[in-house]
Amino acid sequence: MKLLLVQPPIRDFYDTDIRLEPIGLCYLKAAVRKYLPEIKVVVKDYHQGRGRRSIPVPPELGDLKSFYPWHDKSPFSTFYHYYHFGAPFQVIAEDIAEERPDLIILSSLFSAYHREVLCTAQAVKQQTDVPIMAGGPHVTAMPLQMLNQRWIDFIIRGEGERPLVEFLKAWTGDRQYEKVPNLGWKRDGRLVLNDNAENFPVDELPVPDFSDFPVTRYLFEKHPLCFIITSRGCPHGCGFCSVQETFGAAYRRRSIENILREIKQRYEEGYRVFDFEDDNFTFDRALAKELCQKLTELFPKRDVRMVAMNGIAYWHLDTELLGLMQRAGFTHLNIALVSLDAATHEAAHRPHSTQKYLEVVRESARLGLKTVSYQILGFPGEPLESMIQTLAFSAGLPVLLGASPFYLTPGSPMADRFPPFSDEDLIRARLTALARETDQFKREDIYTLFITTRIINFLKSIPFDAPELALKDALAVADGMDARMQTGAELLRRLFKDKTLFAATEDGLKPLAKFKPDLFILAWSQIRKIGTQAGKAITGLSDYYA
Repeated sequence: MKLLLVQPPIRDFYDTDIRLEPIGLCYLKAAVRKYLPEIKVVVKDYHQGRGRRSIPVPPELGDLKSFYPWHDKSPFSTFYHYYHFGAPFQVIAEDIAEERPDLIILSSLFSAYHREVLCTAQAVKQQTDVPIMAGGPHVTAMPLQMLNQRWIDFIIRGEGERPLVEFLKAWTGDRQYEKVPNLGWKRDGRLVLNDNAENFPVDELPVPDFSDFPVTRYLFEKHPLCFIITSRGCPHGCGFCSVQETFGAAYRRRSIENILREIKQRYEEGYRVFDFEDDNFTFDRALAKELCQKLTELFPKRDVRMVAMNGIAYWHLDTELLGLMQRAGFTHLNIALVSLDAATHEAAHRPHSTQKYLEVVRESARLGLKTVSYQILGFPGEPLESMIQTLAFSAGLPVLLGASPFYLTPGSPMADRFPPFSDEDLIRARLTALARETDQFKREDIYTLFITTRIINFLKSIPFDAPELALKDALAVADGMDARMQTGAELLRRLFKDKTLFAATEDGLKPLAKFKPDLFILAWSQIRKIGTQAGKAITGLSDYYA
């Protein structure tokens, strides 16, 4: 028997091309090889490394043309082209037909891209009548919606290793599917969802099998990258997050020995960047500290790099742990402030302490860690004034700003407060859609603040030696840099002078009509200084809005 595990392409205005290793599928392959070694398993990634092509914006997102009207080459640009990232569906179908699998599993990670999963399934079915199973967070959140599709024969909800192994035993045996945990299937035209059950213990899960890809397939700054997952489950239950639907609330941490064994193996295979992708890498601080100490001992030459691009909860960090992480090879830190507003954190069921956040940011800067701090723009119920306050607060700190326009996620606790998802709602469940507005803010407000964070990050990127530099002098420094930086300085001066933000296009400067200059000036007036990741500051901001 031959099993094919598939990562489909996606369609959007942008792609996060350094976080595409299909580790979930590679875990499935390893589990099947461990428990059912007679089955041949192949992982196919039709997303990363397959190019991109511009395609028409789908009707559900057609209103975004007014927000993204120009191909802007300035440092403040947002989006313009809508792309198909990955192999064409027909090419995928022809390639899969040549593989001659007996069963195909499609990964459906994000609700906004579920249509690409279905298009892949449809194209494959038109080439070969092979049963298709789907799994992943979107399937877990909306199982009946996916199982009801004519192109999908089976689904698996939640963690997939044990359910897949049990399914394959049934598939190759008596086909009593009602005994397979987490399985969704069709019986006499009726949709059936079996009860969920616990997965294999995390320390019994085999190391993900990356053997279908060369070590150089996934890179971070030109160095071979692999994902590492040290735990599963999240105890926090943040209102906007659906991770508990897939991995549950029970936190399960792999042993130090198990993690180190995997990292040693990956190092011997040639990987030099280890991205810790689990949601709670530092939840158990004692274990995180021990692991960092062991990593420092394991790689005394510091010829590896550790990153955590999925983010780390700042309230689980302390001075000692940050120092150990830095010595272990961590260079960047992604954390989420979300908002300064206490009511917003309460509504999101999310821990927060401004004092703790500041302690982490300042210590990270002292250690030389490059920190990106994320803010959600447009959280339901949060006043516009609060978003501005958070943005102004973060502008003065030694962090880059990560702005994420809010979108509603199926399976998240907050989703219960809204009407059921339509297909259009699912397509718009992405930050680029600017999909939500309330009586407290409009989409133009979120768009304006989103671009404002880009303007602030542009200023944070200007290099200078003095501890402080006036804004007019910082812009003069940008004037002496490359064309893109020069353009940014020119556009910012025009914004202050003419109260209009322009896009820099091949046909000259074009106004961005959805950008609200008055809102920008209001936000700017609340920023006292702009801090850089190097701990320096740009001052004299009031000269430009007085």
